[in-house]
Amino acid sequence: MKYLHTMVRVTDLDASLRFYRDALGLEEVRRSEHPQGRFTLVYLAAPGDHDAQIELTHNWDPEVYTGGRNFGHVAYAVKDIYATCQRLQDMGVTILRPPRDGRMAFVRSPDQISVELLQDGPALAPAEPWASMPNTGSW
Repeated sequence: MKYLHTMVRVTDLDASLRFYRDALGLEEVRRSEHPQGRFTLVYLAAPGDHDAQIELTHNWDPEVYTGGRNFGHVAYAVKDIYATCQRLQDMGVTILRPPRDGRMAFVRSPDQISVELLQDGPALAPAEPWASMPNTGSW
């Protein structure tokens, strides 16, 4: 058995790509348009690791999605959790659970999918502003 991808439905493909690709740093692996089904699929993966992918499904007809928290979360290991959180924050993403421990943080996508960020390897030494930053909202 081999893991292929996780699918999340997105309401605004451009906003989702700004989050997953531009802010989070994933690479677009492939995209397909399905006019008869009225949807677009975009597959993204971490740079250098295209085995584990996230599939963004954008239905062209407006829908309201609920229960993003029920989904659980998507998790990525990052080289420098502080630099990653700073880049996300600079792109307007709220750090819901800051990496106070130098190990773990949580953010949400534009469609409220919870994304866990884990420091690859040992935790980094606690550093400001993260060490004293409180949680925001739910993650």
